[in-house]
Amino acid sequence: MKNVINTLLISHAGWEAVILRLPIGLILAAHGSQKLLGWFGGQGLDGAAQLMASLGLHPGFLMALAAGSAEFFGGVALMVGLFTRFAAAIVSVTLAVALFWVHWSKGFFLTTHGVEYALALLSATAALMIMGGGRFSVDRYLLESHLFDPNDNSSST
Repeated sequence: MKNVINTLLISHAGWEAVILRLPIGLILAAHGSQKLLGWFGGQGLDGAAQLMASLGLHPGFLMALAAGSAEFFGGVALMVGLFTRFAAAIVSVTLAVALFWVHWSKGFFLTTHGVEYALALLSATAALMIMGGGRFSVDRYLLESHLFDPNDNSSST
């Protein structure tokens, strides 16, 4: 089990991971806070639930809670580099649903609510899923703290 965790945390990226993680995480956390909390002019959970249901994503409340949580908590995790690959994977699934379920039929460009923006975010989160959190992340701290040391046989796995 520790080897799996180590594999998920190890990343040889440097500043490029930070440059990608911070703005993408911020954008996602802000969008999630709109859905969950109504911050930044958002509709809050009830409004997001109605929107999800109107788009055919049922049950609307559960879908809004899942999407908002993935964006908010995933975005925060990406910003600090905490379980980066896992957070990026969860957010990528959420973005893929948005891209194909909501935006696909509206064309490409953002001006028509097309796939452009969701595709950019999906590409960035997919890159982070592959790249990992990098040298300047909580993931790296966890590795260096030997919290998940694969050579430590003192605990049962």
